[in-house]
Amino acid sequence: MTPARARASGGVDRALRRPVAPMLAAPVDVVPEGPDLVHEPKWDGWRCIAFREGGGVYLQSRAGRNLTTYFPDITRAIRAAVSPGVVLDGELIVWESGRTNFAHLQRRVTAGRDLLRLARDRPAHYVLFDLLADSDRDVIVDLPLEQRRSRLERLLVDAPAQLTMTPQTADMREVSDWLVQWTAAVGIEGVVSKRLSGRYEPGRRGWSKFRSRVVTEAIIGGVTDGISRPDSVLLGRFDRRGRLRYTGRSHPLRPDQRVALAELLSPPRMPRRGVAAHPWPNPLPASWSGQWDRPQPLPYVPVEPAVVAEIDADVAFEHGRWRHRVRYARARPDLSVYDVPLLLGEEENSFGDLR
Repeated sequence: MTPARARASGGVDRALRRPVAPMLAAPVDVVPEGPDLVHEPKWDGWRCIAFREGGGVYLQSRAGRNLTTYFPDITRAIRAAVSPGVVLDGELIVWESGRTNFAHLQRRVTAGRDLLRLARDRPAHYVLFDLLADSDRDVIVDLPLEQRRSRLERLLVDAPAQLTMTPQTADMREVSDWLVQWTAAVGIEGVVSKRLSGRYEPGRRGWSKFRSRVVTEAIIGGVTDGISRPDSVLLGRFDRRGRLRYTGRSHPLRPDQRVALAELLSPPRMPRRGVAAHPWPNPLPASWSGQWDRPQPLPYVPVEPAVVAEIDADVAFEHGRWRHRVRYARARPDLSVYDVPLLLGEEENSFGDLR
């Protein structure tokens, strides 16, 4: 039993104390169906638990970090619309031209003196999907999801537009429409499935998540661990100037994949005068990973960028990089590196000039 659950069940201290481990979703390969199941869009943003406290608002990230300073627009909206004692769960997102833009969220952390201007020009929205404590400070994690959502709907009746309920449906035709239409047009990553009768269990993967995915190709530009036994691959694509740009990293390879790939890899060729031996710095800068809460550079072993990899990636591809690790499927020796799709438009501009 987590501390939050213990307090909620004890009858003495009814307030939820931060940090609270959010309830999580386990990945699945198909969207589950059933009479007690409902589905919600998986938003492309930052998970956030919001505590409306007597002195203001505290925003907690999924990892337990303090996000409050970076979102004055959201804290202001919560303070105006929600009574002290309420604890909310949802996703922070930023819209741009009708589509979510993850990069604008990341800029909040590095904006410095420009934070207030950024919040004004690119306001965040808090898409809510759960209520952990009600306006009378009553901890309701043991109530079924159906009742928690009903209370959340009542709580948000007069809330500003920046605080909004996430859509929810039991209709698989609507789920299919989300995956086909919303993934491209709005920028959702998939769907999350939940049981209407389910309790909120902090830290437990009691929900399911299905990510929309694509099969595509990329060029292997480096590996972790070593060429003879690669653990993961670092991927890239050429821009229109013929420069190889870093686009992401794979999950760990299976043992059979490591053996097969090692036979195809080779060290970078000796550089010509005035040309870098490899186009990427080593170690990779922490900022390239897109994980602001894991600021460690990544050492790797460069390889000759001559092997094409077939990969299975989710749709979170923004500013020329996959934000999440991709799944390495196999090498494609039948393809030239020039058969791989190019980075086009603004995707090129996010890398800097690393010739």
